[in-house]
Amino acid sequence: MAAVIAMLFIINSCSKTQSSNDINYKAAYIVNGGSNSISVIDLASNEVKRTISLSNVMWPHHISINSQKTLIAIGVPGMDLSGGHGSINNAGMTGMIGVYDAVKGTEVKMLNLPMMNHNSIFSPNGSEIWTALMDTMGTVKVYDASNYTLKNTITVGMMPAEVTFSADGSMAFVANGMSNDVTAINVSTKNVMTTIPVGMEPVGAWTGSDNKMYVDNEMGQSISVIDVNSMTVTTTISLGFTPGFAAYNGDMSELWVTDPDNGKVHWYSKSGNSYTHGGEVLTGAGAHAIAFNQMQAYVTNQLAGTVSVLDVNMHTKLKDISVGTKPNGIVLKN
Repeated sequence: MAAVIAMLFIINSCSKTQSSNDINYKAAYIVNGGSNSISVIDLASNEVKRTISLSNVMWPHHISINSQKTLIAIGVPGMDLSGGHGSINNAGMTGMIGVYDAVKGTEVKMLNLPMMNHNSIFSPNGSEIWTALMDTMGTVKVYDASNYTLKNTITVGMMPAEVTFSADGSMAFVANGMSNDVTAINVSTKNVMTTIPVGMEPVGAWTGSDNKMYVDNEMGQSISVIDVNSMTVTTTISLGFTPGFAAYNGDMSELWVTDPDNGKVHWYSKSGNSYTHGGEVLTGAGAHAIAFNQMQAYVTNQLAGTVSVLDVNMHTKLKDISVGTKPNGIVLKN
């Protein structure tokens, strides 16, 4: 009888701490800028399993997850960036960092910023949250991820957008849209290591597993390939379209670049420092962010309100998943 009572106690305790709505599965989190929400896609079924409403925010943008897979952070610029970044008028605009429980989907912390930001990203070890303030006097703010106090302010270039990290986690890269360069920062010391000239109007230096950073230059319609060891641009890829996002797939030795104006993803085969256009696949209007999950790719289509699931090996579309309005940022918990 005592054993039965103990078992009932355990079951009741679990029911109090776990919910059927918990995100305890491999998932993709999609930020819907227009509907101020997160669509949660179950990676096993490729179906939306939950929608999380984001209170007191406007136009949430890019998203990251900490190394422990327990928290997600969202940059909230408060402005629609689906049309590009060249015509931003951020006078008087403030931004936010939203931190949410990755399992419960509940709000943990909301940080107000004096200027709009593009993304909020956890440091590789999960102990910090980094974000850049999009101002002509650009700065990066580093917050403690446990108590959310400001630890560092780092001066970078003009109108910084995305903050990213090298594959080994030792360096942060900040794309400075009005300076046409990228600032490299030592993650441990917070010292600026160098500034690297790139193309016109860079938005993000996207991390490659090949020890490269792939910079999408919107106005330049190009990708600048930065070698992390030499801190120089080794290759410039002319695209012929305005890039939305770049992602390197190491298994295929391919660089994938979204083409929002034409609703496509282009892929480029890599050989040494050479990149050859391999083809393209239609996704949806406003194709934007890319995330790889083994041999499937997920692409957010901002103007179509969908996420396209692509077969990486065959370069074909498997399905479109309807999500919220103007989906942009994506992160995987797998």
